[in-house]
Amino acid sequence: MQQKNTWLLPDGIEEVLPAEAKHLENLRRKLLDVFSCWGYSLVITPMIDYLDSLLTGSGHDLDLQTFKLTDQLSGEMLGIRADMTPQVARIDAHNLNNCTPARLCYVGTVLHTLGDPLEKTRSPMQIGAELYGHEGRESDVEVISLMLEMLAMSGLKNVHLDLGHVGIYRALSEQAELTDADEAALFDALQRKARPEIRELIEGLALDEQLKTMLLRLPELNGGYETLEQARAVFADAGDAVKQALADLQMIADQMAAAFPDLPLSFDLAELRGYRYHTGVVFAAFMPSVGREIARGGRYDNIGEVFGRARPATGFSADLKLLSVLSKDIIPYERPEIIFAPASEDRELAEKIRDLRAEGRTVIRELPGQNTNYKELGFTSILEKNNTDWIVKAIA
Repeated sequence: MQQKNTWLLPDGIEEVLPAEAKHLENLRRKLLDVFSCWGYSLVITPMIDYLDSLLTGSGHDLDLQTFKLTDQLSGEMLGIRADMTPQVARIDAHNLNNCTPARLCYVGTVLHTLGDPLEKTRSPMQIGAELYGHEGRESDVEVISLMLEMLAMSGLKNVHLDLGHVGIYRALSEQAELTDADEAALFDALQRKARPEIRELIEGLALDEQLKTMLLRLPELNGGYETLEQARAVFADAGDAVKQALADLQMIADQMAAAFPDLPLSFDLAELRGYRYHTGVVFAAFMPSVGREIARGGRYDNIGEVFGRARPATGFSADLKLLSVLSKDIIPYERPEIIFAPASEDRELAEKIRDLRAEGRTVIRELPGQNTNYKELGFTSILEKNNTDWIVKAIA
């Protein structure tokens, strides 16, 4: 039996080397500072948790993505987090127990059993923000604006925003009184934009022609601002829930256009990603050079109900690793200052090194027997003794 190379990593699991790790960490700090300036407090959730907690709300869609194991102490089923949103919802519902709106943010590695078809990674670093305790459209506008601010602070340009509302399909399904099986089949076809299959499914249902027409037109309703006008005509005889969803989208889109006049804005009323837990507006940010969304989110009211307190909620998340890779070619590289200190027992040298490090400057001390080539090792300066003082001198 051939021995596996010990340096190999599992598929979709990657290491981050020093230069990339520094860029990633700098971006993490910058974005958390942005969240803090908006009033979002950092929380840290456990990597491993009870499976029931992880599969609450948004977690049900992640069942197949969650690594599962048995706790040797309790015998309970545990999971490695594949999404941090349910855990943050628990913090709001159970631990904080605020009556006022709560703004929380988080960042940490999650693990997926299967990788994204485009990105391949199974260990994204999820970063995001959640706003709990407000059900108005204003909170949706706030989190979308914060998501765009996060992308701007990452140095990303030419970002496009796509808006949808799962309440439209949910209301039409209820009006059509679809069985669970029919709803699941139609949902799957809509996600794939398989129009012949959608037509075949709808024609096979015992529905009035007006409702059939509305369902058939749903996947066609995507594009620019004109999409909302088309939707109002298509759903003129739909129930109040559909009309309210369109009104919400219009208000949110108008505010985003006013705040970000150069932002390309599009709509997709058949976008149902996260349908099992989203309850209202859904949104995603795209870049033309990337074949998938770079950030996404939406409203998911009552996610904390299982933890004892149902609160309206809205939020977004992104993969910090992806943002770091995308921003690496945009943010100019600055050669870091690295100061070389010779091997010496001089107490004044030790004090100088301590002072420099206290200023946040990098000083690497020579080890005995070290054969040093300053330039090859990346040093930019050297500590040299000038009379009685140690000074930092640039390496030519």
